[in-house]
Amino acid sequence: MRIWQKSVSAVFSVALLGSVSLLAQKDFVPDTVFSGSTLAGWHALGDATWKAQDGKIAASGAAGEGWLVSDVKLQDVRVFLRLQCAAGCNSGVLLRASKTKDNGLHGVFVSLAEGDLATYDLTLDANGKEVSKVKLPDAPSESIGIGGPPPAANAAAGVLGAPPAGGAPRGAGGPAGAAAGRGGRGRPQATLAPAGSWNTVELLAEAGSVNGSLNDAGISGGTVSPDGFGTIAIFAGKGSDLHIERVGYKDINGEKSVIESTSTHFTKRRLNDFYYGWSAVAADINHNGSMDVVSGPFIYEAPDYTVRRLYREGRAYNPSKEYAPDMINFAYDFNGDGWPDILASDLEGGQRPIDLYINPKGEPRRWEKSRAVNGISTELVLFKDIDGDGKPEIIFGGGGIYSYAKPDPSNPSAPWLITHISGPDQRVNNHGMGVGDINGDGRMDLIVPSGWFEQPPPGQTGKPWTFHEANFGGGGGEMGIYDVNGDGLPDVVTSLAAHGFGLAWFEQKRDAQGNISFVRHDIEGDFSSTDNAGGVVFSQPHASAFADMDGDGIPDMVVGKSMYHHLELWGDPDPYGPAVLYVYRTVRDKSAPGGARFVPELIDNHSGVGSAIQIVDLNHDGAPDVVSQSVLGTFVFYGKKGKWPPPAAAAK
Repeated sequence: MRIWQKSVSAVFSVALLGSVSLLAQKDFVPDTVFSGSTLAGWHALGDATWKAQDGKIAASGAAGEGWLVSDVKLQDVRVFLRLQCAAGCNSGVLLRASKTKDNGLHGVFVSLAEGDLATYDLTLDANGKEVSKVKLPDAPSESIGIGGPPPAANAAAGVLGAPPAGGAPRGAGGPAGAAAGRGGRGRPQATLAPAGSWNTVELLAEAGSVNGSLNDAGISGGTVSPDGFGTIAIFAGKGSDLHIERVGYKDINGEKSVIESTSTHFTKRRLNDFYYGWSAVAADINHNGSMDVVSGPFIYEAPDYTVRRLYREGRAYNPSKEYAPDMINFAYDFNGDGWPDILASDLEGGQRPIDLYINPKGEPRRWEKSRAVNGISTELVLFKDIDGDGKPEIIFGGGGIYSYAKPDPSNPSAPWLITHISGPDQRVNNHGMGVGDINGDGRMDLIVPSGWFEQPPPGQTGKPWTFHEANFGGGGGEMGIYDVNGDGLPDVVTSLAAHGFGLAWFEQKRDAQGNISFVRHDIEGDFSSTDNAGGVVFSQPHASAFADMDGDGIPDMVVGKSMYHHLELWGDPDPYGPAVLYVYRTVRDKSAPGGARFVPELIDNHSGVGSAIQIVDLNHDGAPDVVSQSVLGTFVFYGKKGKWPPPAAAAK
């Protein structure tokens, strides 16, 4: 497992442009981007001619084919470029190109030619002419680097949160919810843009595989020797008329650790250094008047959390290769005996069933277990009172239907009673759910990425709730439902892609007839976005929670990066980025779009999130605390009492 993380600040070792957004691509920030009007650092090989001006490269194959070869040698690398072909494309990129004994080149060639989007083992002679070209055997969609391939049990298709067969990651991959990863088999087949249009090319060579994408669709990758090392070369075929821009690369062999930093508004406490699950919850488990923390198989006993007790069997997992079963943990007195019980998820046959563990009333032993709910497919499960009975239910998706479940009061250890919310015609997204009263009728509604389900009046059960279509992104963590701008209408605040980028809030609007619609206001995009709040960018905002963190009476968003959520793969963007945790303060500002803006303040840069965050006053001092579990361990962030200073003024 790699213990080092990419730091966004590290990319400025080669400062070619003055802005991250100008330097960056969507998923990563290159070490360098070609920006000159000369070909310094590159040399031509073969008969094609090459010219540079204002960071753009023109290639002509009128006299024959040829190559533009970089002087920089790399092994594990990400490459980005934009390619325009005046007529039918006949181009490609050679990676890890090393000198042969005859002064030719040998490397891995990704073909970008009409009818030939594939990866080859290619050897050239000293004049750049092809000596041999062998199509490479198909590679996993994303390499896993030094960790090796994932175990077969985890890589099998259908395992929730695991890559489907072939390694393609699951989940959304961008602010608009595009398909995840680069080169995944689950993505559309790549095609070249029409003549005169621009093609976006991104390539990844890591360890024993090379993969790529063309116009956000996968190119067939190849299994290669992990020892290949050499230059990057761009190909112009005979008769080609090419224009190339934004040629950039990132050396992913070297990584930089972060210097840990925690907000002055919080005190950090790490309860455990290991990966036991994706969630943590607090409750007074042992009846001593203090809030204990439950995560994975452990109860961490308050007030100092130096003692941990096993309430069930469990172990630490290797986040590079394994998935922990605990996607969720909840605590509540389900059987009415006055002692909090525990709900925890398992991992069986591609689903995450939820088990109930009954508190033995303080006895130091493992707890009795019963199966509460089978067939849960969503990586997010909410614990809210959605039906208005004064007790929380679990809200989830499974079997293609959104549902909620509660225990049978006469027998809590029996399978729970399930009420369906949606019908079989509604698609279940594995990410993103929220509970709130959207229409102001006093009943809780269910909000999902594709819209919201209106809860019917009491007595009108047994049929699907009325669905109102809306677009709240591709599916992230928990969705917040509250009045963001102070106009009296509940809005929606959410991450847009659990395994991609993006945060946004959706302003509720009503017309004269009372019809509800939403206007999107972006908070954070990807690395190439120019208007990220506070200049903050991080990927994989898989978990979020909402509470008034700064004492102004308005809920705020707590959200962070989920690291290695699909194992140690390059399938998710910026997988080694710092595992940050942020508060996005809700600021009502009439001059801002929609009448509000969000101001990010870092809680911590080396903890991150899993699938759920709990905000609770652990030590009863009146300040909200944050409890989380990620691949880096179990954490408590004690909030400090007092109202926070006003946030910085909005940039003009």
